[in-house]
Amino acid sequence: MATQLFDLTGKVALITGASRGIGEATARLLAEQGAHVVISSRKQEDLDVVAASIIANGGKATAIAAHQGESAALKALIGEIEAGLGRLDILVNNAATNPYFGHISDTDMSMVDKTMQVNIKGYFELAALASKLMKKGGGGAIVNIASINGVKPGMYQGIYSITKAAVINMTQAFAKECAIWNVRCNAVLPGLTETKFASALTKNESLMKSVLPQIPLGRAAQPNEIAPAILFLVSPASSYVTGTTLTVDGGLIGCGGL
Repeated sequence: MATQLFDLTGKVALITGASRGIGEATARLLAEQGAHVVISSRKQEDLDVVAASIIANGGKATAIAAHQGESAALKALIGEIEAGLGRLDILVNNAATNPYFGHISDTDMSMVDKTMQVNIKGYFELAALASKLMKKGGGGAIVNIASINGVKPGMYQGIYSITKAAVINMTQAFAKECAIWNVRCNAVLPGLTETKFASALTKNESLMKSVLPQIPLGRAAQPNEIAPAILFLVSPASSYVTGTTLTVDGGLIGCGGL
């Protein structure tokens, strides 16, 4: 019984930003649990490498390139999934951008527009499209990847932090209104994680010297330490969980850091 709580056999799962980092780790884990994973990001060639590796390990994977910030691309992505696989049971909204690192008052408006387009509008539109397709199949689960910056803004990460706060509220809104369709929606809030996306932080030695002592576990996470939280929220094990946030940050926020 316990092993079946995380069984995703027969499920179709879409993971965005899946060519590396948290998205790739999540795709691999969900595939190991039996899901047919549809992996998406901007570059088809990067996706093809990950998909081939998943298939070589006995999993099921389909690679479809799509830009999270382009409405037409998101509509085409969902349309291709419906046409090719007939259903969608899981969405992991993971693709994001953080193009500006610096004082909030110096943020160029083009960076504001780009960050909001991908991190808010892209998440919103994909969740809306996915939830309607899930409704046709009798339900599903959405997990939005937010950040601890959505709870406490990160230094020199102002607009990114603002968008992640919006993702947390968005998660609750979708959870409230889509529950009638048996579609659950939750968010995972990673802390500092060793990814290319976070390299502006993890490669900054002086910054790391100030941040790491505030993390009770004393280190950054690896992507495969974030993925199990996502698995829990898309699996039968969390069948009565919706509208919540799961923080995975080594104790930083809960123990009073930052």
